[in-house]
Amino acid sequence: MKYFSVCLVFFITYSVTTWAQTSPSTSPASKKKELRFQLNEDGSHYVKGTFLNQIWLRNTWTNPGSLVYGSPDDQVMDIGLRRTRIQVFGQLTDKVFFYTQFGQNNLSYRSPRKQGIFFLDAIGEYQVVGEKMSIGAGLTGWNGVSRYASPSIGSILSLDAPLYQQATNDVNDQFVRKLSVYAKGQLGQLDYRLAVSKPMSIEQSSVQGPVIAENSLFSSEIGYAQYHGYFKYMFLDKESNTTPYQAGSYLGTKSVFNIGAGFMAQKDAMWHYAESSTDTVRTNLGIMAIDAFYDRPINRSKGNAITAYAAYTYSDYGKNYIRNVGAMNPATGVNAEGTLNGPGSAFPTIGTGSTFYAQFGYLFRRDLLGNAGTLQPYVSSQYSQFDRLDDPMAMYDGGVNWLIEGNRVKLSFSYQSRPIFAANSQGSYVVDERKGMAVMQFQVAL
Repeated sequence: MKYFSVCLVFFITYSVTTWAQTSPSTSPASKKKELRFQLNEDGSHYVKGTFLNQIWLRNTWTNPGSLVYGSPDDQVMDIGLRRTRIQVFGQLTDKVFFYTQFGQNNLSYRSPRKQGIFFLDAIGEYQVVGEKMSIGAGLTGWNGVSRYASPSIGSILSLDAPLYQQATNDVNDQFVRKLSVYAKGQLGQLDYRLAVSKPMSIEQSSVQGPVIAENSLFSSEIGYAQYHGYFKYMFLDKESNTTPYQAGSYLGTKSVFNIGAGFMAQKDAMWHYAESSTDTVRTNLGIMAIDAFYDRPINRSKGNAITAYAAYTYSDYGKNYIRNVGAMNPATGVNAEGTLNGPGSAFPTIGTGSTFYAQFGYLFRRDLLGNAGTLQPYVSSQYSQFDRLDDPMAMYDGGVNWLIEGNRVKLSFSYQSRPIFAANSQGSYVVDERKGMAVMQFQVAL
C-alpha cells in the first residue's frame, strides 16, 4: 500500500504539472480542468485521476430508545465524511480500459481510528465491438435493476442516492460493488449492461450475520450466481458509459430523456424457518424495476434547467423481509423503548413489496448569485408498500444545492422526514410518529 501511495502521489503531481504547463488553447484536459496524463499524441490513450470528498454536518432527531454507547440520546449532532473517493482509470490501448476507485465511507465520531482506505472498484475491460460491446471483470459497480443501483455520487441531486436501489449493499457485496463478469455497450440509442456475480460471504457481512429466523434473511449457505442487468433507451442525447456510474443531474449541459428497465435474480439467496417449525425454507431473490430520467435545459443562454426521475420497483426477498437503513448512523444501540426502526436515523428502506420513488429539481440561471454561483432546490420521496408493514413507508426529503462551481464545489442544505414503525395492540406494525434529520453537506471534487 505504501508503494501504491507513492506511485499515486507521483501520478497526481506529474498530472498537475502537465496540466498547469499546457496551453489552454491546445489541451482538452486543460479546458476540462482534468488531472489527465496522455499516453499518446492524440490523447486517445490516457490515464486520469479524480478526487471527491463529501462532508456532513448533521442534526438527527433519533429513533425512540436510541443509545450512544449506552446513554439515551434523543438528538445527536455530528460531523462525518460521508464519502471520500479517489479514482484512477484510463484507456491503455485502443481496446483495453482499466478502472480503479478507492477511499472510504461513513467516517464519523464513532468509527474506528485510523480507518484504512479500501478498493471499491478494480476492473479490467476489453472492447470487443466498438461501442457496441465491451466485456470486463473484477470488483465493479456494473449492476442491474435500476439507474441508481450505480449512482454517480458527485452529481447526486438529493440528500443521498435512493439507497433502496442498492439492493444488496454490504450484505453480499462491498458497498454496491460485486465480483462480476459483465458485458456493456450501446446499440444505437439502446444502452445495456448485463452481469453475472459471485455473492460475497454472509459470514463477513457488516449488515447481517449468518442467522435464520421466522422472517426471511439472506442465506449464509454457499450461494448460487447472481444475475442482473439494466437496459435504457436514450431518446435525446446519449449518456456516457465509460464507467458504470449514472449522473444525478447534468446541470443543463445535456438534453436527456431515458426510459429504463432492469432485474436481479439469485437462486436460493434467502431463507427462513417454516411456520411452526424449525425446518428451513429457501427462496429465490427476485427484483424488477422500471424508471424514467429527464434532464433538460429550459434556456441554454441563461443556464436554467430541470431534472426529474421516477421509478417503480417490485422486490421479492422472501417472507416479510425488511432492512432498516440509516446512513452513517449516529447511534450505537437501542434499549427496551426501541421500535422496528432500530437505533439512530434508520428506517425501513428495503423489503419484500413495491416501491415508488420520485425526485425533481430546478436549476436557476447560472449567474443567479453572481460570482457565487447558483441554486438548485429539489424534492424527493420514497413510498413503499412492504409486506411486513400494515402502513405504507413514506420518506420525504427536500433541500437546496448551492452550486458554487457546479458539482465541483457544492454546499447542500437538506431535511429528511422518516416514519417510525411500532407494534400496535394486535402486533401489527403501524406508523407511530415521524422523526427528522437536517444535513448540511459540503462537497469538493476534482
